[in-house]
Amino acid sequence: MSEEAASAEEAAPAEEPVQVAPGLALAQSPPEQSEDGPRRRRGPDPLAALRIWVPRTRLGRMVMSGDILTYEQALASGLPIREVEIVDALLPGLEDDVLSVNMIQRMTDSGRRVRFNVLCAVGNGDGYVGLSICKGKEVASTIQKAIAQAKLNVIPVMRGNGSWESSEGPGDSIPFKTTGRSGSTRVTLLPAPAGKGLVIGDYGRRVLALAGVSDVWSRSSGQTRSTINFAKATFNALIELSRTKVSDDVRGRLQITTGRKLA
Repeated sequence: MSEEAASAEEAAPAEEPVQVAPGLALAQSPPEQSEDGPRRRRGPDPLAALRIWVPRTRLGRMVMSGDILTYEQALASGLPIREVEIVDALLPGLEDDVLSVNMIQRMTDSGRRVRFNVLCAVGNGDGYVGLSICKGKEVASTIQKAIAQAKLNVIPVMRGNGSWESSEGPGDSIPFKTTGRSGSTRVTLLPAPAGKGLVIGDYGRRVLALAGVSDVWSRSSGQTRSTINFAKATFNALIELSRTKVSDDVRGRLQITTGRKLA
């Protein structure tokens, strides 16, 4: 090889690496082996599904090709999210919480029929949460179905510092009062100062914790002992909060963020 050809190869710019979604990057990287043996997981590994994922929708193909790299870009595209792998690719590390498993018995002509009703919530603890209710004949398969459906229902949560008791600055509460309803249960969330915690029932607290809200006041009415309705009313309150139109002046004054807090 001549000196001119060698210098030309050295002067040629290196190819830029193709950007991929964070979940796909984790799936393509080799698995880490620990000294204590393989790590036990609860349920199927979402990264294993991403390794063999073949997109079937337009949004899925855009995520696979690297045109969309974040969940915020997926929401801004206006395309419906119909594949669970899209959420796993854009929001890796979602935590799931099975809130309730109820057995439903019904007497039919052929005998007693037993089915299970599962309420599940997912979230990343930083501005995104989803909730779903599914029914099935077996507990394990119904739980996985509820987790997948909750991922398809993930919504961005509006957070801010809306309490008059707090000093100026960012906060992990909500910017203003919001109310959600499910059945006869009505849950109202109010801004709370930093350090107050989640002053709400257990199931509402678990939904808000997955959403990344750490301080909130609440009041409720109706049949609040209903697990499903209380959790759904809390989730519906977060939906109503995200639908509120806020001016830029109020958004800056209350330190409002929607979704993840990007550095």
